[in-house]
Amino acid sequence: MSVLLLGRFPLTALGCAVRRAGRCRDVVPDTWSRRAGRAAPPGPVRGKTGERTLLTWRFPAGVRLQKRTATAQPEPDRGTDRRRLAEQLYENPWTIPNMLSMTRIALSPVLGYLIVVEDFNLALGLFAFAGITDLLDGYIARNWANQKSALGSALDPLADKILISVLYVCLTYANLIPVPLTIMIILRDIVLIAAVFYVRYKTLPPPRTVSRYFNPCYATAHLEPTFISKMNTAVQLILVAASLAAPVFNYVDSIYLQTLWVITAITTGASAYSYYHYGQQTVKVLNKK
Repeated sequence: MSVLLLGRFPLTALGCAVRRAGRCRDVVPDTWSRRAGRAAPPGPVRGKTGERTLLTWRFPAGVRLQKRTATAQPEPDRGTDRRRLAEQLYENPWTIPNMLSMTRIALSPVLGYLIVVEDFNLALGLFAFAGITDLLDGYIARNWANQKSALGSALDPLADKILISVLYVCLTYANLIPVPLTIMIILRDIVLIAAVFYVRYKTLPPPRTVSRYFNPCYATAHLEPTFISKMNTAVQLILVAASLAAPVFNYVDSIYLQTLWVITAITTGASAYSYYHYGQQTVKVLNKK
């Protein structure tokens, strides 16, 4: 069905106009606009051509009709909305704090190898360098806005957990840290890493593809660790440093080192409970749609 606009009102006609004399009858005309002072023309006439019923209009001479083209309203472009949302979530992953966090991740297997081969002097110095990178990336991210990113909020604690997990396993292999404490720390870190991957999946806007899921340029959530978790990370790192220094300075069986084991176990359990209790408050979703 095609639509013609005559004057200001639409007129509906089926097919093209056909004039068939002797087989037409009058039909009540639709409302239409004409110039003032003109007589109203007769209405449409209907004729049949084959199996199609057609309408045509007959107008007296001198009547001028104004033709107006209808403008269709554009439909909303969902693709444009998705592209705009992707641009809002896009961020530069190559910041100095992120590079420092990646450095700690790269140093983890090197430190583990040095501990296994019992090169504790070099391992202690390399661990001190890793601790300096940890302090630097936090300081830079807090004081320079263009260096702060949602990726860094997840990458920094992830680098710490990878480093701590590797060191605790290797120190346990070297009989410098008890096995139950290492198992407790590893289980907590596995649960937290799994929670991070789950939050990433739930906050990633569709389409959820593997390439977009692992693309570090698309930030979907900002993670803020709890206060007790920050304390626990510091205590765990202190225990690693003390355990690495124990064979160097000959205090492997010290009561102070064993006391530090107990403190680390307590803070690890308290940190796990804090994430269980305040888990939703530690996640800030950047895309709430």
